[in-house]
Amino acid sequence: MGLRLKIGATITATAALAALVTGVQVPRLMEDRARDQAMERLGIAERGYREDGQARFGAKVNPPNLPDELRRTVLNGRRATYVQAYGERRQIWAATSVGDDILALKQFEDPLSDQLQAGMFRAGVVGTAVATLIGLLLATRLGRRLRLSARRAEQITGGDLDARLPQSGRDEITTLTRAVNTMADALAERLRAEREVTANIAHELRTPVAGLVAAAGLLPDGRAESMVKERVARMRDLMEDVLEVARLDNGGEEADVRLVELGTLARRAVRAVEHTEVRLDIVADALLETDARRVERVLTNLVSNALRHGAEPVVVEVEGGVVRVRDRGAGFPEHLLAHGPRRFQTSAVGKGLGLGLTIAAGQARVLDARLTFTNPEGGGACAVLDLSGAVRDEPAGG
Repeated sequence: MGLRLKIGATITATAALAALVTGVQVPRLMEDRARDQAMERLGIAERGYREDGQARFGAKVNPPNLPDELRRTVLNGRRATYVQAYGERRQIWAATSVGDDILALKQFEDPLSDQLQAGMFRAGVVGTAVATLIGLLLATRLGRRLRLSARRAEQITGGDLDARLPQSGRDEITTLTRAVNTMADALAERLRAEREVTANIAHELRTPVAGLVAAAGLLPDGRAESMVKERVARMRDLMEDVLEVARLDNGGEEADVRLVELGTLARRAVRAVEHTEVRLDIVADALLETDARRVERVLTNLVSNALRHGAEPVVVEVEGGVVRVRDRGAGFPEHLLAHGPRRFQTSAVGKGLGLGLTIAAGQARVLDARLTFTNPEGGGACAVLDLSGAVRDEPAGG
C-alpha cells in the first residue's frame, strides 16, 4: 500500500471512529439527562405526597403497569429509573417507595434525541467523507513531493551530480531534502576533486610515458627489450584509458554520426582483440546512423573484458540494432549488476582497474545507447549493447 493510501486510510479510520464514539456517547448523555429530569420530578412529587398524601406532577401510587424489574428494585429500598420501549419511542420510569406504597411516574424521552442521533449519524458520514478527501489531497501532495525527491535521488545515484531535490515548505520533508542536498553537494565536490586529480595525474604522466616509449624503441633486441616494451605499452594504454574516462566524466564528448553497418563494426572489434576463441554470429545486420569509432570502442572493451574475466568461448551476436557479448565464466559480480561499472572497481578475483567497462558505459551514454549486464540462468555473463534507436534500415540477413 502506498503512502497516499496509508495516510488516507488512517484519516478515514480516525474520522469514522470519532463519529462512532460521538454517535454512541451523545445518546447516552441524552438518556442520562432524561433520567435526571425524571428523578427531579419524582423528588418533587414525593415531597408533596408525604405532606398531604396527594400524588402530583403525573406521579401515581402503585401503578399496575410498573415494570417488574423496577418494582423489585424499589421494594429493596432503592430509588431507581427504568427505560422501557414504547412503540417507536421510549419512556422513562422513575419510582421510589413511600411507606408500603410505590410512588412512580413516567415520561417519554425527548423526541429531539432521536432526531439528534440521526443528524449526528449523517454528520458523521459527511465528516468522514470530507476528512477522507482532505486526507487524500494532503497525502497526494506529500506523495508527489516524495516521488519527485526519489527521482532526483535516483538521478544523483545515476551520476547526475547537478540534480538536486526540490526544497519547499518548512516541514520534516524539507529538512530531509535539505540534508540530502547538502550530502549531494559534498559528494559531487568530492567526486569532482577525485576526477580532477585522476585526470591531472594522467596528463602529468603523458610526457614521461611518451619518453619511455621512445626510449624502449632504442633498446637492442632481446628478452629485456620485450619486457620493457610490454610494460611501457601497458602503462601507456592505462594512461590513455584514464584520460578517456576523465573526458567522459566531463560530459563534453559528442558523437560523430554517420551511416555504418553494425555487422562491419562487430567484425572490426573481434579482429582488434586478435583472439581465436571469439566467435561472431550475425543473425541480422542493420544500417545505423551512429559514431562508428565509439561503437567499436564499446564492443572491443566488452570482448576484451569477457576474455580477461570470463571463460572461452566468447560469442558476439548481432541481431538488428542489438549486440550481445557472451562468455562462459563465473558471471558479472553483484555490485556491477546492481550499480553498473565503476572505475577502479572490478571483481574480487579479477585483474585490472575496472576501466574497460566504465569506458564502455560512458561511450554508450554518448551514443545514446543502452548498455546492460546480466548473468543468464545457464551460466556465464552477457553484456547487451542496444543501438535500436540508431537503426535507419531494416535488418538484413548476415
